[in-house]
Amino acid sequence: MSKIIAKNKGFLLVLLLVYGSVFFIILVAFFASIMSQWQHTQRLIESEKALNIAEAGLEYYKWYLAHFSGDTTHGTGVDGPFTRSFFDPEGDVIGEYEIEATGNYLCNEVNAIDIHSTGRLMGSNLERTLYARYARPSIAEFSFVINSNVWAGFSRDITGPYHSNGFIRMDGVNHSIVTSQQDRWNCDDNQLNCSGAEYNGSTVSEGDDINAIFGSGPGSDLWSNPAPPIDFGGLLISLADMRSRAIDDGGIFINNTSHHGYQVHFNGDETFTVSEVTTAPLHWEYSSAEGDWYQTRRIVTGTTNPVTYTIPDSCPVIFIEDNVWLSGVVDSKVSIAVANPSSTSVQPTIVLQGNITYNQPDAGLLAIAEQDVLLGIDIPNNMELNGIFVAQNGHFGRNHYTSDSLPSGYGQYVTRATSVINGTIVSNGRVGTQWIDGSGNTVSGILDRTNTYDRDLVEEPPPLTPYVSDRYRFVEWLEI
Repeated sequence: MSKIIAKNKGFLLVLLLVYGSVFFIILVAFFASIMSQWQHTQRLIESEKALNIAEAGLEYYKWYLAHFSGDTTHGTGVDGPFTRSFFDPEGDVIGEYEIEATGNYLCNEVNAIDIHSTGRLMGSNLERTLYARYARPSIAEFSFVINSNVWAGFSRDITGPYHSNGFIRMDGVNHSIVTSQQDRWNCDDNQLNCSGAEYNGSTVSEGDDINAIFGSGPGSDLWSNPAPPIDFGGLLISLADMRSRAIDDGGIFINNTSHHGYQVHFNGDETFTVSEVTTAPLHWEYSSAEGDWYQTRRIVTGTTNPVTYTIPDSCPVIFIEDNVWLSGVVDSKVSIAVANPSSTSVQPTIVLQGNITYNQPDAGLLAIAEQDVLLGIDIPNNMELNGIFVAQNGHFGRNHYTSDSLPSGYGQYVTRATSVINGTIVSNGRVGTQWIDGSGNTVSGILDRTNTYDRDLVEEPPPLTPYVSDRYRFVEWLEI
């Protein structure tokens, strides 16, 4: 009997050792998992703190640039990077951020400042780096900026903020906000075609009290007024200054010609070709800005003296003191201005004669005319335009044509099928590229029109692009 008990005692000891070992292994694994999770959590906390420190570096240099505009050296006169300590609320140093700022200069003017900020936490080997572009917001943030009453018709599809300082009839599709400086008004067809429009589910009649933004467009939830005005005068760049930069800062200046103007074509290889327009027949057209029919020349039938120029890297600005017919393929950031600042009677116009496309992802065009920016007559049936187009004293549009008003053989161009514009339109006068009769039929202009603002130009516009504010802000932010 005693031997059996002894054997049982030995068996229980073995079980105790086995189960004890298993429990110990599980306990060790459990504590190891807890420790691993704790270490991982600590790393995440340290990483987030390093990110917060890096962001504090960006905010610090934003504050510094607000007080010392354009200084990328932190007052040292020497390129960075430079390092500053980061303090907790009790005043103890818990880390540091390293700042490096680089100015982007074109034509001796700062276009934007790129800031890299690396945050480090004391006692940790983790670091996080942020990049931000600091710049003034430009007109590239809008699809349209108009200093007049305007009617966006049924065939217009708009992506990007749309602003007018006047009244807006919005029958088209807007995918972004639509704002007007105005509040309410009494429908007056002499100011803007409003009779027959839709407002709050009813048809508008002359004299009705209606909102400044009205119409049958489906995006009314995005309409907002009265909105702060955009100072159109403040948007406009000094053409005399632009002329000086083209002459003195390494751009290209072309004087006026004894003929009708110049044909300018971008070649897509960092060059553009300029030819004098020697033959451009007279024809009739109707302009809402003029309020009448008048004779002019929009069709090029003969050119001479072609000259090819290389677009300068340091100041890609072209200034021409005469009318310009514009087309081609753009492969870099470039600005072209058409004006005659020395004359009060001559205000040149840009005629968009053909497609304007990009063949590089960082390409961008700014085209400024002292008077009008107009779609030409013999343009492609399906037209594509890329760029920022500014009509400083005139309007952006396509004037009204009939077969009888044009030279023989050009009647086929009275209407065109589509236009796709990727960029921004800035117009002092009313914008219009489509003309309809009393029955709503399109009798002249573009049948279907799509406008989209170019997000890439928001972050890095072409040189001397007008700004909507003098206050610098971050236009791009990302982690490296």
